[in-house]
Amino acid sequence: MIDFKDKIAEEISKVLELTKEDLKDYIEIPKDTKMGDYALPCFKLAKEMKKSPVIIANEIKEKIEMPNQYISKIEAVNGFLNIFINNEMLIENVLDEMESKKENYGSSNIGNGKNIIVEYSSPNIAKPFHVGHLRTTVIGRALYNMYKFLGYNTIGINHLGDWGTQFGKLIEGYKRFGNEYNLEENPIDKLTEIYVRINELCKEDESVLDDCRNNFKKLEDGDKYCIQIWQKFKDLSLKEFQRIYDVLGIHFDYNTGESFYVDKMPEVLQILRKNNKLVESQGAEIVDLEYANMPPLMAVKSNGSTTYAMRDLAAILYRARTYDFDKALYLTSYEQVLHFKQVFEVAKLLGIDKKYTDGLQHIPFGMVLLPTGKMSTREGKVIKLEDLLNEAIQRAKIIIEEKNPSLENKEEIAKKVGIGAVIFNDLSNSRVKDEIFEWDQILNFQGETGPYIQYTYVRTKSVIEKAGKIPELKSVQIKELSDEYSQNIIKLIYNFENVLKQVTEKEEPSILARYLIDLAKAYSGFYNENKIITENKDTQNARVYLTYAVGQVLKIGANLLGIEMPNKM
Repeated sequence: MIDFKDKIAEEISKVLELTKEDLKDYIEIPKDTKMGDYALPCFKLAKEMKKSPVIIANEIKEKIEMPNQYISKIEAVNGFLNIFINNEMLIENVLDEMESKKENYGSSNIGNGKNIIVEYSSPNIAKPFHVGHLRTTVIGRALYNMYKFLGYNTIGINHLGDWGTQFGKLIEGYKRFGNEYNLEENPIDKLTEIYVRINELCKEDESVLDDCRNNFKKLEDGDKYCIQIWQKFKDLSLKEFQRIYDVLGIHFDYNTGESFYVDKMPEVLQILRKNNKLVESQGAEIVDLEYANMPPLMAVKSNGSTTYAMRDLAAILYRARTYDFDKALYLTSYEQVLHFKQVFEVAKLLGIDKKYTDGLQHIPFGMVLLPTGKMSTREGKVIKLEDLLNEAIQRAKIIIEEKNPSLENKEEIAKKVGIGAVIFNDLSNSRVKDEIFEWDQILNFQGETGPYIQYTYVRTKSVIEKAGKIPELKSVQIKELSDEYSQNIIKLIYNFENVLKQVTEKEEPSILARYLIDLAKAYSGFYNENKIITENKDTQNARVYLTYAVGQVLKIGANLLGIEMPNKM
């Protein structure tokens, strides 16, 4: 595919004493297409060239030779150089690329096989898989997919919360109340109830909390009874989680939780002690991070048990050696920003290559809040993700029954539409913003939603079905796509690969979600203003092929977000 931005920068570099690479950083895509396909804000050059932006823009315009292979028109307006590209070349380029790549349109090898670890989802064993886990799960999966699509070797890890002091509490709760519960039936609900009860008891009696702490210390020391109970909690929880992952279509390359790194922590502690980085503090051991303007990192508690920071450090050491990663992304809420700053700082003290410590990235996201405030497992205030997904599917089914009662495979389609609505709602919002959980908002099928994108895709399939087939590219006359609506679509499709690059640069899937809405809207405008199935075969072939291209990009983009596309709705 021709990189028009690159070609424009090259043309401008011929008349300025600036490199093509420098100019590419300055060139922008205007929000208003009337201002050109690309623009050079000349005020960015004013200081260096010691001229006003207006004069610079006019001089460049006069010096660039026209007509130009890549540029159809140049305007100098108020210090901006507005550049319009050769539309015929653009259309030909986009359609050729679509024909050659098909379902891989937008993919590239810019990743060059570099290893990218994406750690996401990571629910806590024996706790509900609640709606708050949706964010890390779908954002992580989307980033995983997009990095892979751009030629990276992606490694998806589910870092399960299957170790820590909470298990000391659960073990104690199970000792005291376990005979009252049949854990084989709704195990997560039962374990949550036990957890809430033991927490209440800890508040009333400090000695119970001491017993809980001792249980975890016994677990770390390999006590057979504690390990047996812990393993039971883990097996039951994983079975429940997998059911939800199956509904969402989520998979991981590795389900290596905190417990996987328990036997790898001693080496971390040994390195830190050898380098005199562990300091005794009130019976505990800490890493002093005052030099980095951060509070100390707790490594070993006063009772001898370790912290999950040590397991994170052991994981970094293991992953550097095992995967030789270029980037390691950690998808967790904003609440853990300080934790990861501390962990990444201490990782520099482990003697591993700077390549690995430089590649560590925490990708924080906003919380999912209840209208009454934060969710809390301890208090039993959560909304289970499974309930949300089931509700979404049921609502989708009702809508489908109303709109198309004779539709075949309604159950399967309702699942795709309902789950798609939930996923898109999350990913269309900025990653860093908190979300207030509202049933009606989450499951809204109207407006700029996942179902709208799915419906637009279904419409493209219907058009192709009416046409009888996708026309051959050689039968497509470019001049038949010269109208405003066709041009708008072509430019959006051309920009698809760039959108994916932006997503990975900013770790922000909402960029792709918004793009898909823009493309669906553009096709709606094209569909409403242009007769597609017509007696003029040249016109029909061009418009049907463009319809096919829109459908391809919508499907590819939605799949990258983790949304399945129905063929009918």
